[in-house]
Amino acid sequence: MLGREPSLPGNGLDQVEIQLLLGQISLDKGDFAHAFEMFAVAAQSGQPRALNMLGRVYERGWGVERSVARALDYFEAAAQGGDGWADFNIADLYLAGDGVPRNVERAYEHYLRAARRGVAKALNMLGLMHEKDLPGGPDPDGARLFFEAAAQGGDCWACLNMGRLCLDGNDMQAAARWFERSLPLGFAQYWLALERVLADADNAVFQNILIEARRRRMASEGGTANRERAGCPPPSQVWSRQRYLEMASKACPQNIR
Repeated sequence: MLGREPSLPGNGLDQVEIQLLLGQISLDKGDFAHAFEMFAVAAQSGQPRALNMLGRVYERGWGVERSVARALDYFEAAAQGGDGWADFNIADLYLAGDGVPRNVERAYEHYLRAARRGVAKALNMLGLMHEKDLPGGPDPDGARLFFEAAAQGGDCWACLNMGRLCLDGNDMQAAARWFERSLPLGFAQYWLALERVLADADNAVFQNILIEARRRRMASEGGTANRERAGCPPPSQVWSRQRYLEMASKACPQNIR
């Protein structure tokens, strides 16, 4: 049973949205104690997004002692309410074996649910699993299709993976297109990763992409690193079930429900 958290007066969706926003602002500022307070209050509403965010702070230990068990309780409650990011967070725990026995099959199932519920990033994770973590062995063709589906949905990491595959195939022009496409979708942590991928590139186009990634990283305020997996995705990560079905059915038809 989920424990009761501290409360503030006021109920209703508007109040919850305000509390979630204040919590996210506090995360971006590094004020984890206040973020926990806001998410704990919001979660009393029973709103799936609020439950997911409270699970997230317990998972990360933001302003509270870390507890994967409590995090999982809140994630599961949020997922039962239809929150796709909660499914994504559950999948991450099972894939990493973080506080729970590692279970690739359960991770795959929850990433699929997250993708069906509009989390494009989940398709990228499915691509990574097809690349190296499937029980039946690697499936490079399936991995590529999942990466492409996620990239079409606006996930910067999937664009990076598509660029990486193009580099492996010596298709420099296609790789550059994917890297360029990822730039406006990224955030500080991502731009740093892209810089590292391109650090030794002697191609002039890649050098220009590296310079732009560095410029964006240095101009950023650093808050989006917390937002990226906090359960409050940027607008480009929010897409429709119809779009998911269109793209994911190309990647792995037998898994689409």
